[in-house]
Amino acid sequence: MSAPSPWRHVAQAAAALAAGMGVGRFVYTPILPLMHAQAGLSAGAGANLATTNYAGYLVGALAGILSPALIRSRTVLRGSLLVLTATLAAMPLTHSAVLWGALRLLAGVASALVFVVAVGSLLHHLREHPPHLPGWAFGGVGAGIALSGLLVLALRSVADWRAAWWSAAALTAVLACGSWRLRPEDAPAVQPARRDTGPRTHRWFGALFVSYTLEGVGYIVAGTFLVAAIGQGSPGWVGSGAWVLVGLAAVPSSALWARLGHRFSRPGLLLAALVIQAAGIALPALAGTTAAALVSAVLFGATFLGVSTLALATGAHLRFPRSVALLTAGYSVGQILGPLVVAPLLHHGYHQALLLAALVVLAAAAAAAVLRIGFPHHMVVVRHTDPRRQRESTQDARPA
Repeated sequence: MSAPSPWRHVAQAAAALAAGMGVGRFVYTPILPLMHAQAGLSAGAGANLATTNYAGYLVGALAGILSPALIRSRTVLRGSLLVLTATLAAMPLTHSAVLWGALRLLAGVASALVFVVAVGSLLHHLREHPPHLPGWAFGGVGAGIALSGLLVLALRSVADWRAAWWSAAALTAVLACGSWRLRPEDAPAVQPARRDTGPRTHRWFGALFVSYTLEGVGYIVAGTFLVAAIGQGSPGWVGSGAWVLVGLAAVPSSALWARLGHRFSRPGLLLAALVIQAAGIALPALAGTTAAALVSAVLFGATFLGVSTLALATGAHLRFPRSVALLTAGYSVGQILGPLVVAPLLHHGYHQALLLAALVVLAAAAAAAVLRIGFPHHMVVVRHTDPRRQRESTQDARPA
């Protein structure tokens, strides 16, 4: 019997990520202006709802880190998809900010669990395949963003905010069906204990951690308020249309940045992606034209998943213990802080918030520039066979 096609696995994981992240998490962005106009949601309350959702995401991510069995459970995946669909469908059933917060908190937990199960499955089952395959699966996040943006764009002139949430729930249910048979990561084989002496990479990992945490603060401001900010000075369709462009640009971005990461220096690419992203975030605040809004959407969509791809790959390259867990935790904390940091600025609109977010992303780029100094691009493990020196040492191997 021939082995199952890896593309089927990619499609199932992409559907899970589209449901859990693209729709379940980010559909709030294009619906937010409708809730401001039709449901009486204030700018400050909107920021608080975003923070609640990101706090739930952190809880779910930490649960996956502390209990690895969760990320190997098909029951957890399916249960999280059902909870996520239910919380989206329940949003229009109340006008209580407290209940909205509780629903978005649960949605954040469910989104994170879907994410960790899907990513664990990808990294495990496709580890022998080219790296661009998982990259295309990550593009499911962009596909979910684009689909949810198209839904809101189509509904905004014929229905209200409640129909937008119900449509998002229906889309999530369809995507859940597409990912229902996704095979999670297998249980790890028992391996004999071994003591490794890894490279001393604390200096570089510290710069990477700072950069990625700051990226969490900056990117999430645009990820939450970009549509509302664009809608302040542009025709009604431009905000939702820009969000569709964000999703479309994000679809191939992870695969593209993963390919580039095998040809060029990852720290250099990370620096470039962060600078491009900062420019994209600042554009709507600096030039309130339709063209600027659409260019901003493309630049942001092309980089926010790419930054994650490059940062996590760099952490793995440095062989720092539990690098993915630490980087994800820092990124999640940054996402919680982002809406809180800019909340005082929202009384004057969203442009000041976008400018501050762009500055934070530039600070992340500065940390990435520090990461480049003396970065060990090629690390070779040297194994000592002398019985008196039963250890491993790692040294930096530089190209001639």
